[in-house]
Amino acid sequence: MMTSDTMAHDALSAMLQTFFAERQARAEELGPAYAALWQRMAEAVRGGKRLRPRLVLTAHAELGGIDEAAAHTAAAAFELLHTALLFHDDLLDGDLVRRGRPNLAGTFAAEAMDAGASADAATAWGQASGLLAGDLLLSAVHALVARIESPARVAVHEIIDDCLFLTSAGEHADIGFAHGTMPADAADIVRMMEQKTASYSFAAPLRAGAALAGAGPLVDASLQRIGTQMGFLYQLRDDVLGVFGVEARTGKTALGDLREGKRTLLIAFAEDQAAWREVRHLFGRRSLEEEGAALLRSALVASGAAAEIERVIAEQCAITRAEIAEAPLPDGLREELDALAVRCAERDA
Repeated sequence: MMTSDTMAHDALSAMLQTFFAERQARAEELGPAYAALWQRMAEAVRGGKRLRPRLVLTAHAELGGIDEAAAHTAAAAFELLHTALLFHDDLLDGDLVRRGRPNLAGTFAAEAMDAGASADAATAWGQASGLLAGDLLLSAVHALVARIESPARVAVHEIIDDCLFLTSAGEHADIGFAHGTMPADAADIVRMMEQKTASYSFAAPLRAGAALAGAGPLVDASLQRIGTQMGFLYQLRDDVLGVFGVEARTGKTALGDLREGKRTLLIAFAEDQAAWREVRHLFGRRSLEEEGAALLRSALVASGAAAEIERVIAEQCAITRAEIAEAPLPDGLREELDALAVRCAERDA
């Protein structure tokens, strides 16, 4: 089982709880609205899959790491990084819901409306709150890393800095593709997926855990390759769930990507097919409702795109598992990563 036992989970939760308690106490001195912002940020961090912290802790433990305090601090930093990027991603996508509930921006906007603010004022308040929350957590990531008392602290900082650089490039391209301001063929989309998701969600946490365990460059390079392959696999399934997923399971509407006009491999596979051309005028329509979305989904099936993306997912899962099998890693870590690759391919949430 991936390192997520009760003791590790409790230690991580306690560290995050202490961090937010300290920040909220400081915020209360500056006014109730700012304190409420930190409270909502703390609530957003609770729960979730905590995939990235688990990768840090698993790599650290399986590679013989002994500095649990440093590993837990790095794991907490990756959870804050993930939450910060979610805040910003929701703003860029115009989403007000996350995991089936109002997200931070949506919550602040709704509360402002309830207090009598105009729709425009409430929206601006919610967006500003979401933007600042993301900024504050990005700053907090570096503050946590600075607390790590390990010779590998600089390496962890560089890993996080690099993954933020790549993730921002991927996010920038994703928005450009959706709005048609950047050209995008299949190779461009693959590169964007690797940048946006693979680095911060898989490669970087694995590499950070390994660095804190004292692993050498061969292990680092191997985890970089595995993380990139697994992140691509994860995002392939994520893009399918963004169109065909069940909201009760995914926590996100299956209309969002279609309304946004999000350019994915699934869409790229359909674009030259007659079934898609008949309905593509609906794609990217902000007012799209379920009736139109159903037509788009039917076209993705009829065009063969849905079947083709499943073939690519199966192929990518095999590639990822082969990379793991050949990696210069302990047997336990290879087993954990192999099981994770299968879950990435088969998940429904």
